[in-house]
Amino acid sequence: MSKLSNIWVFSDIASRLPEMIAAGVALGEKVSAFVIGTEADISTAFSYGATHVYYLGDKDSQKITEDYSHTMAQVISEASDNTLVILAPTKRGKALASKLGVKLQAGVVNDVTEVSIEDGVRAKHMAYGGLAIAEEKINSPVAIITLSSGAYEVQAADTARTGEAVNVAFVEPTSAIKCVERRAKQGESVNLGKAKRVVGVGSGIGSQENLQIAGELSALMGAELGCSRPIAETEKWMERERYIGVSGVMLKPEIYFALGISGQIQHMVGALGSQTIFAVNKDKNAPIFQYVDYGIVGDINKVMPALISALKA
Repeated sequence: MSKLSNIWVFSDIASRLPEMIAAGVALGEKVSAFVIGTEADISTAFSYGATHVYYLGDKDSQKITEDYSHTMAQVISEASDNTLVILAPTKRGKALASKLGVKLQAGVVNDVTEVSIEDGVRAKHMAYGGLAIAEEKINSPVAIITLSSGAYEVQAADTARTGEAVNVAFVEPTSAIKCVERRAKQGESVNLGKAKRVVGVGSGIGSQENLQIAGELSALMGAELGCSRPIAETEKWMERERYIGVSGVMLKPEIYFALGISGQIQHMVGALGSQTIFAVNKDKNAPIFQYVDYGIVGDINKVMPALISALKA
């Protein structure tokens, strides 16, 4: 596969930047990373393979991610055409992608799962709620994508790597959103995309009391706890960051254990990257049994306590 001469990468969440850089290394000859933070963050970008770092300054609580779109667009526009901008698939990342798309007259594709450089940039992503894979060809000189978690494997950091760092002056947006106040989000931060074991709960869990039992089971398994969309967005029993599915987290764990999940395709596209899938559901005709390696037809109110007892033995 051919490579582009230059790739630009950025993530508003620092922990996701190494994966953006890994994609850049695979797709381009030169990887330029935008960094907001400290000198340590610059060194981290170099250690994962960035050849150039464009430093946007320290984090400023009065600025939101999209405020940097003018600054980034100016830097990118001064470089050569036929380039690709790779952003993290966060809410802020997608908002930034849309603004850069307008400023750079660039095509934008979100939640990309695979990229190839063949007669331009071709990007694959889920379509029709996960029922199909769509491939888009971006014909504009600058292409912009938000990259789904797990699409590229992060290589080990090499602290001996270095590169060229450039300080970039902030360009004030013509009409910025004013940040009046910031409040810490309640709940724990989690990165299910990096977990080796995940227990997922669906509507069949029945109650928040049962959710606590599922949490005990996941802890005994050394697993992170995730959920289907209704648990996060309808019941609001779990954080949105724990939702597994086509518009949520795309898993690639060694083990995925689904409890009370029916197995609709919108959820399963987020779990099919798992090496081994287990499921418990009382409905023997539940769609999830078409995807699992091991399935138990049974009541989770009986199965979960039995599993906990066995793991404690």
